[in-house]
Amino acid sequence: MIKIICLGKLKEKYLIELVNDYVKRINRYHKLEIIELKDEDSLEKEEENILKYIEVKDFVITLEIEGKEMTSEELASVIDKTFITHSNITFVIGSSLGLSKKIKSLSQCALSFSKMTFPHGLFRGILLEQIYRAFKIRNNESYHK
Repeated sequence: MIKIICLGKLKEKYLIELVNDYVKRINRYHKLEIIELKDEDSLEKEEENILKYIEVKDFVITLEIEGKEMTSEELASVIDKTFITHSNITFVIGSSLGLSKKIKSLSQCALSFSKMTFPHGLFRGILLEQIYRAFKIRNNESYHK
């Protein structure tokens, strides 16, 4: 299973439609669950809420500006190799506060899409598109190029 833990609820209709479209596409390949948590006023409260959804067996990928930038092919390879040893990949997208040190310490892969800052909802769509692209790459399907 792929889990995406994210802080904040989508409000914009176009972003909800974008996310729902990619969820449907990804579910053709692999079970996907999006866990929306409430934005809190402190990293400690957000950490507590996030930890409820991370299991010991999960391979955790945190989305961080300081993380490693990858190509789509590299992300596809990480996903492919991870499913050999783990049944769950959990992506964690922090709030505007970022992620706590504890959540970052649980990460087996700190991933950055850019040094730029993106709106939360739009970034969720970008992440889902890249996960979908990774499955297309893994299956040698034409979407990628």
